[in-house]
Amino acid sequence: MTAMIMHSPQQTLDDFSLRPLREHWRPHALAATLAVALHAGVLALLVAGWSVEPPAAEQPAVLRTQLVMLPPTAPALVEPEATPMPTLAPPEPVVAASVEPAKPAVDPRLQAQKLEQAALARKRVEDKKREQLAEQQRQQHERQENERRNREAEQQRLAQEQAQQQQAQRTEQARLAAERARQQAAQAAADSRQYLPLSKEAPDYPQRALDKNIEGDCTVEYSVNPQGKVENPKVLDGCHPLFIRPSLAAANTFRYQPRIVDGQAVSVPAVRNTFHYRIK
Repeated sequence: MTAMIMHSPQQTLDDFSLRPLREHWRPHALAATLAVALHAGVLALLVAGWSVEPPAAEQPAVLRTQLVMLPPTAPALVEPEATPMPTLAPPEPVVAASVEPAKPAVDPRLQAQKLEQAALARKRVEDKKREQLAEQQRQQHERQENERRNREAEQQRLAQEQAQQQQAQRTEQARLAAERARQQAAQAAADSRQYLPLSKEAPDYPQRALDKNIEGDCTVEYSVNPQGKVENPKVLDGCHPLFIRPSLAAANTFRYQPRIVDGQAVSVPAVRNTFHYRIK
């Protein structure tokens, strides 16, 4: 609260004479009051914050100030002019800074219990993550195992199909080879029937070879014309000279059945006949 003190008329006149001095001092007094109040509030906050044990519940301290008007001592009295006395405004009340109560200290047991609960929660989360990771690894292993079994089954199936195809190919090749052999035999038989010799005369044994007891073989190669006659006979290498002339003479006397192709008689080249000269 702010208290005001009333003075006598003589003192009032003195106040009028000192009004310029008071107007000069009043702002400084208000600033000093505010500074003192601010420092007191800050000091109270610091003391409340630094307290280790919670303080007892007390009423918040309120700083009260009072403005007192003092009479001047030194300056001489000056007769003031007759001017109406101004109305002085009451000083503004200073708001007391409220002191916040200190926060109660944390119970160590409660803090330890909270930490233990947090550690258990983290452990449960980690266990759940490990279980999920193990489940994922198990599923991946099963998937890889299934893929491996599928690949092996597919490889076995392909191997079986390949073996079956190879067996079928071998069977088909054997059948084709037998068919070709049969056709070749049939063709050879047909060819042999077409130019079978109708007459063959044995050559005369050379007398000189008989005298010298010379034996041997002589192969003659020739062509059979469409009329079944021998053309261009010649003796192949390895024939003894004494057997060349009688072999060529005997070959010229051979007669064959003409070979027929598409209803027409054709020549048969490279027909060979071997004469065996033996002394009995």
